[in-house]
Amino acid sequence: MSSAQRNAAPRFRRSAPLFAALGDETRLRIVARLSARGPLSIVRLTSGTGVTRQAVTKHLRVLSSAGLVRGRRVGRERVWALDPEQLEAARRSLAQISTQWDEALGRLKAFVES
Repeated sequence: MSSAQRNAAPRFRRSAPLFAALGDETRLRIVARLSARGPLSIVRLTSGTGVTRQAVTKHLRVLSSAGLVRGRRVGRERVWALDPEQLEAARRSLAQISTQWDEALGRLKAFVES
């Protein structure tokens, strides 16, 4: 294992809950909806989705535990918003994995062509 791989291992370990949370289709749709429309209440998040408020609340707890969303009280409602820092961390992790794959494919190509 290279030094770069050893240094990246803790970051990938920290990113695992984030990617696990995004691995569910309903949670991914919630993230997409928050991304497109900004902060929303549970009522607005469930509107037109066919998913119950209780189910959305459960999914929001998972997303919150992974650091992807945060909720705040506004009057009697709780409004949920994305945490852009965590999404940026996910993007960086994926970019690093992509770079590693590109390098590995380049080495494979050089080996096959030699």
